[in-house]
Amino acid sequence: MVTTHILGFPRIGEHRELKFALERYWRGEISQQELESAGQTIRRHNWTKQKESGLGYVTVGDFAWYDHVLNTSLLLGHIPARHRSQTLSLDTLFSIARGKEGSGCGCSNRAASDMTKWFNTNYHYIVPEFSQDDKFEVSWTQLFDEIQEAQSLGHQVKPVLIGPLTYLYLGNETDKSFDKKALLPALVDAYRVILERIKQLGVDWVQIDEPILALELDESWLDLFKPTYESLSGSVKLLLATYFSGVGHVLETIGELKVDGLHLDLVTAPQQLSDALATLPASWIISLGVINGRNVWKADLDKWLSVLTPVLNDFSEREFWIGSSCSLLHSPVDLTLEKTLSVETGSWFAFAYQKLEEVRLLSEALDGNEKAQKACEEYSIPVRQRQKNVRVNKKEVAERIAGLTAANSVRKLDYSDRVSYQQEELKLPLLPTTTIGSFPQTDDIRKTRSAFRQGRLAENEYKTAIQQEIARTIREQEALDLDVLVHGEAERNDMVEYFAENLSGFQTTKFGWVQSYGSRCVKPAIVVEDVTRPAPMTVEWSQYAQSLTKRPVKGMLTGPVTILGWTFPREDVSRETVALQIALALKDEVDDLQKAGIGIIQIDEPALREGLPIKQTEHQAYLDWAVRAFRLSAASAWPETQIHTHMCYSEFNEIIESVSALDADVITIETSRSNMALLDAFREFRYPNEIGPGVYDIHSPNVPDVEWMTSLLRKAAKLIPHQRLWVNPDCGLKTRGWTETRAALKNMVAAARVLRKELA
Repeated sequence: MVTTHILGFPRIGEHRELKFALERYWRGEISQQELESAGQTIRRHNWTKQKESGLGYVTVGDFAWYDHVLNTSLLLGHIPARHRSQTLSLDTLFSIARGKEGSGCGCSNRAASDMTKWFNTNYHYIVPEFSQDDKFEVSWTQLFDEIQEAQSLGHQVKPVLIGPLTYLYLGNETDKSFDKKALLPALVDAYRVILERIKQLGVDWVQIDEPILALELDESWLDLFKPTYESLSGSVKLLLATYFSGVGHVLETIGELKVDGLHLDLVTAPQQLSDALATLPASWIISLGVINGRNVWKADLDKWLSVLTPVLNDFSEREFWIGSSCSLLHSPVDLTLEKTLSVETGSWFAFAYQKLEEVRLLSEALDGNEKAQKACEEYSIPVRQRQKNVRVNKKEVAERIAGLTAANSVRKLDYSDRVSYQQEELKLPLLPTTTIGSFPQTDDIRKTRSAFRQGRLAENEYKTAIQQEIARTIREQEALDLDVLVHGEAERNDMVEYFAENLSGFQTTKFGWVQSYGSRCVKPAIVVEDVTRPAPMTVEWSQYAQSLTKRPVKGMLTGPVTILGWTFPREDVSRETVALQIALALKDEVDDLQKAGIGIIQIDEPALREGLPIKQTEHQAYLDWAVRAFRLSAASAWPETQIHTHMCYSEFNEIIESVSALDADVITIETSRSNMALLDAFREFRYPNEIGPGVYDIHSPNVPDVEWMTSLLRKAAKLIPHQRLWVNPDCGLKTRGWTETRAALKNMVAAARVLRKELA
């Protein structure tokens, strides 16, 4: 029989129960015991669903209170030095992730750790921090406790661990004078202890994730795998898990490792299977990741059945497992909650619960069950019918893309020629202050939007309520003496979903939530057809905000690469094609905004960096079309219209030339958590346009003081000519409260004034 499993499961709960429990705990409304009870309920429900779906193994160790990488840090007793005075507890975990409230300036010994994207996904992890005197000692019992908890409920468990080399690779050295690879022997010793303790609990298999094998690692890292896994062998059977791309280029290295099986992501790289079968030891099990953990489209089970049946027959002496391509962490939880989808549209999708059934059904069909084989054939009918749907591929959209030329796809003047037009038009002071776009989303705002969506609030009443919130936001910004204002985005539930709702070609959901980090969840829309813009999307709100003030108000748009990156894309056309479709819609929106009197327009692209393919050799092709899409979206802007863009959690060094090629007049970036270290990318590369490095971390409840922000600005001014330097937070303020927002922005404006005086 084919063994079934998944690599991980969503941990937020069907109705985001974990999110709400965490936030209540952080507000002091529930006890730690009540929080732990909520987590236990979610875990047990997830395990039950896996068992009821007939999976051979229930995955344990994928539950995290904030982030699974941070879980690993605590498991290893490896926490930043500034937090080591605390007794190791849940509050330590949250302090590392969020910062310690009331700790004063951002430079305090309770500052939050850096956070960045998990490979090329929209999930964020807490970056481990390494110093040369680090020690590793198994200190956090959550993994072992949960193994025993699942076993007590009768489950056959398969724990999951982040592999030691991936953990080390993803961390940052706090002191650049040492090589973090020197810590590997001590780290491996700690992993041996972990695996031995797991063995003592009666576990047969451990899934050990080494996704960095899908990268194009240099030899200094590849050479570490063989001795590492020689040291780790002997306790339990190890299933080495790779995902997000193929590992065909390192199969010889993998084949020499002391492990007992390999998981392959066959969704992203189906071609690697034949090489793996020819290369890997016959005694290894091969786990076939054929159910897409990163998208919501139904699997073509009939196709997989026809592809895999001869493989299993030809290699009958080998043991195969069937599973998800990667963790289902990146999938919404349950499609059956979506009561408003049409029957046709609903027949195209599968969420995490449904993907469990896909794994089961395919495995039964591969085992020769004729009823299951027939069911696979029927299951694939909607998949194939959709490909013939005339609404999906519109002739007029294809013609417009075909008509793009070098002349009509970019702005007519270079920045060096545009800047004088903008200075004359805007008349901004030295070190202009602004925010990234969103302001606090209060309960009243959310209730207003909800009531309007549910038909309990008339359109004119809704419009009045949003205008009142915009007016309040404008007054607050004027009181703070910000130079460039925003309307606050009260009408937007999410920076991508809002546009998906106003563009044609997207399907939105009500309960399709996916964890982004901690308690932060997003609800990606789904690209189901060609994308077009039926009508202006933002002009009315921006124009109203501008009518309330003499200061410039930014129009706020989400860029084509980010809209694409933060939605579930089509699988039948290229990402480039969809990005260009979105860019054309945004180009029309930019034109309407400037004609309505909006002189500054921000086109956010925080997903530019995360969209990079896993393989470095594929980066440039992606960057070429991503830059083309952004420039197309801004191509209608007049010389005097100032185009901004924003990026967060980006490591710019490897893409700095492409960032420059976007040709935005102003780029604002996240830099405060890294203490301006991200600006190192601009040390070697002379960025020609204007830059706003974030001077405080909006993801932490801390209110940084004036001195802290001034020090960051001084660092920035050493790398960026002050004539081209802007002052702003790291990101939007949607998740913060008004009290802390006022206090932080007041200090930010004061810091700008301090530096203006120094420069004068």
